[in-house]
Amino acid sequence: MSYYRRASSNQGQMSAFKIRLLIAGAIVLFSVVGYFSNTDINPITGKPQRVGGMTAQEEIVLGIQSAPEMARQFGGISHDAVARNEVSSMGNRLVQALEQLLQESNRALPYQFQFHLLEDDRTVNAFALPGGQIFITEALYRRLNHPGQLAAVLGHEIGHVLERHSAQQMATSQMFSGITSAVGVASGDVSGQRMAQMVTSFIGMKYSRSNELESDRWGVQLMSLLNYHPEHMIELMNILEEESGGGSTPDFASTHPSPANRREHINLIVGEIFKYGIPEGMQ
Repeated sequence: MSYYRRASSNQGQMSAFKIRLLIAGAIVLFSVVGYFSNTDINPITGKPQRVGGMTAQEEIVLGIQSAPEMARQFGGISHDAVARNEVSSMGNRLVQALEQLLQESNRALPYQFQFHLLEDDRTVNAFALPGGQIFITEALYRRLNHPGQLAAVLGHEIGHVLERHSAQQMATSQMFSGITSAVGVASGDVSGQRMAQMVTSFIGMKYSRSNELESDRWGVQLMSLLNYHPEHMIELMNILEEESGGGSTPDFASTHPSPANRREHINLIVGEIFKYGIPEGMQ
């Protein structure tokens, strides 16, 4: 190949690389600006949040639409009518107590809560969909030995809804997806895009760990409204730790803090909520 042809080839490669960089930069700019420009005020906490422009009504609709498929993945709704009623009753009591608390400060609850017991007797889990659809598996439910522990589980999941964690995560994931795509465009290399995906997944985990601790605070607050002792939240952490065999994935590579770290955080929350000591007579 002549010098002229080699030079032309190199210039062509550089030109293509510059074009890829320009496209990648535009994708990143669009993703980041879109994320930071969509700020909403949480109607419960009053905190500014980036939720991708999603409204509370849209969260409710999304949760209701997603609920049947999520239930199917965990064996469907439990056939135990008595247990289903206990879960639903406890959840509704927590919501009623929350509504009374909000009324005192002239706020209204914008979500529609429903509580479901799932048939799955192997997967120890509880989770919340946007807008108020809350689930607990039989595997976790059967390991609880006090109503206060059930209140802790459901109160924690209610907290995820109130804090709009799902909407936050979707908005964050959308931004990270755009950035990851930009890396792939700029590098022209699949391995580079995979590395970017790995990095952004770890960034996303940080948000999830923070969300779990925020929801633990709601769990303590809501169960206390029904006069359940906060020690039951600690007992719940003990149950989760037992299910993990006493071990856990390191916090930096897990969406959930370890039960031990959550116990420490919960004790701090209890000290803040009950500054003058835990009232006598709590169940």
